[in-house]
Amino acid sequence: MHKVLIANRGEIAVRIARACNERGIDSVAVYADVDADAFHVTSATEAYALQGNSPADTYLNVPKLLEIARRSGADAVHPGYGFLSENADFAELVQESGLVWIGPSPETIRLLGNKVTARAVALVVGAPLAAGSDGPVASAEEVREFALQHGLPVAIKAAYGGGGRGLKVVSELDGIEEAFDSAVRESMAAFGRDECFVEQFLTRPRHVEAQVLADTHGNVVVVGTRDCSLQRRHQKLVEEAPAPFLTDDVLEQIYTSAKAICRQAGYTSAGTVEYLVTEDGTVSFLEVNTRLQVEHPITEETSGIDLVQAQLAIAAGERLELKEDPRPGGHAFEFRINAEDPGRGFLPSPGTLDIFEPPTGPGIRVDTGFRAGDVIPGQFDSLVAKLIVTGADREEALRRARRALAEFKIGGIATVLPFHQAVVNDPAFTKTDAFGVYTNWIETAFTGAIPANTEFSTSSTIPARHKFSIEVDGRRVELGLPAGLLAASGTNTVSAARLGDGSDASIKEEPAATLVSTMAGTVVKWLVSSGDEVAVGDPVLVLEAMKMEATVAAHRSGTLGKLFVDVGSTVTQGMSLAAIS
Repeated sequence: MHKVLIANRGEIAVRIARACNERGIDSVAVYADVDADAFHVTSATEAYALQGNSPADTYLNVPKLLEIARRSGADAVHPGYGFLSENADFAELVQESGLVWIGPSPETIRLLGNKVTARAVALVVGAPLAAGSDGPVASAEEVREFALQHGLPVAIKAAYGGGGRGLKVVSELDGIEEAFDSAVRESMAAFGRDECFVEQFLTRPRHVEAQVLADTHGNVVVVGTRDCSLQRRHQKLVEEAPAPFLTDDVLEQIYTSAKAICRQAGYTSAGTVEYLVTEDGTVSFLEVNTRLQVEHPITEETSGIDLVQAQLAIAAGERLELKEDPRPGGHAFEFRINAEDPGRGFLPSPGTLDIFEPPTGPGIRVDTGFRAGDVIPGQFDSLVAKLIVTGADREEALRRARRALAEFKIGGIATVLPFHQAVVNDPAFTKTDAFGVYTNWIETAFTGAIPANTEFSTSSTIPARHKFSIEVDGRRVELGLPAGLLAASGTNTVSAARLGDGSDASIKEEPAATLVSTMAGTVVKWLVSSGDEVAVGDPVLVLEAMKMEATVAAHRSGTLGKLFVDVGSTVTQGMSLAAIS
């Protein structure tokens, strides 16, 4: 391999570009219009525009990515995580184009990336499993039938999903229909596939995973374990390695079954086998992530193994240097710094990153794709940075984490920093003899009072850019410049508002009868119609931002009047949505 196309953005694109540089390989970045000045663009050897701003037009656009690979002369593709990283069709097209795919084979992705067939592999090797549907469920009625047979709660999951998207937990039969519809929508929006299945949801489980490396010569090792139980909306917020307070029996089940699943599937590259572990030590296989994980740095810190470098070496046909599972050294935490306001139920908060001052010192690592002055767009994931803290043991790592989180300064947008600062002092998380948190602990047991952030973003406006057609050596090319730069030079430009999200950013004072948006996003679905009666707290419509759905509830009881926005409309926080009289 001589040149790697990085089919991703943000911090993971920066991470891969740096690994390529250290290995003496050139890298190619791609970018949406909103990412034209992003950190990952300048981190790579060269960069190419994807021409657009939606995920479908940019980082999920296979023809564009393959054409850029051809134009740039890339001979390999690294997908990072998310987007097309677990898309077997994309991996296959990459290989058919004569390029090296840095990841498991398309056949393995199809087998393990589909949670239904992955369960079948787990059954073959005798991995521990909770009850689940035999295949995808075609309707909410099938979910209802499963729930009546196996009991509630149940989890509806996107078969090709990951990262909590397309995952809905249902505790009441009346909520099945809407949960099923929402899971299907999120799955299609995030992964381009809408198949879902259903399985039993274990009560108060921990989320534990095994990081696997496997080469093309039959060598498979578990590099270490991680605990990822601190989640909101089924998306991880805090991870640690190694997973603490597990018995030898539980560890044996995880290590043995993770390697057996990967061997059975013919797995190569880095991958993660995930499990749920209950309070009584019951272990249940969850899924296989056929890619690099967001939380891979904590395993790197406790194992001394560069997992991205290992991926590059395996893709080049090299053998793993590891002959057996390494023993962890020290303890590490990863805190995901997301553009979300925990004081408003973790609502997304896209906007401009006015201040970004990460902590430094012993045991501190910050992976990010942003710098001060950058825009955190609403079209993509809310992750701003990852704070990785390592110590000799869990107690030292926690002490360092408290200091680092207190020193981390971010301004201009709301972030989850206040939650992290609270959780590292919460007895349920910090106790020294047991693990006191579980996957829905934040929603059910966390009692920390976090006020709403006063810097909560009120818009998801895309930074304006003006494009010119110019000639270079007789060849027509397009030049894009920030509109602000042109304005400063006196050049006439289109207004930033018109090049933004298309909505009126001004927020006018409205009568109390007006329902306003609690966040910036796109209208996905109205749950009620004009003329319907609603009560305070009733869900009224569904918004999508940063690839996650959230509902807007009625702020008063009454009759829903005129709807001011249609499905597909982009709205800003505080914008009028409907009248309730």
